[in-house]
Amino acid sequence: MNYVYKTSGTCSSEIHFDINGDVVSNVSFTGGCNGNLQAVSRLVDGQTVDWIESKVKGIKCGFKPTSCGDQLAKAVREAYEAEQKQMA
Repeated sequence: MNYVYKTSGTCSSEIHFDINGDVVSNVSFTGGCNGNLQAVSRLVDGQTVDWIESKVKGIKCGFKPTSCGDQLAKAVREAYEAEQKQMA
């Protein structure tokens, strides 16, 4: 399932990714720190929702209460739960 998540409180405005079960792939960010977000996208490709959350959930960017990584953790969890509801 392809998923688009509208971020909040970050320089990036959207996160696009595919989710199949609990495995995330093809992550891309709209806006934000291009080089860093390309790296994040490659590092999480093929990882599970739980793994991604364990690595990036709760990270803050400067004085902001969230970060692009934290938003990614929220996005993949939301997508996973939405997919589970559709399957039920």
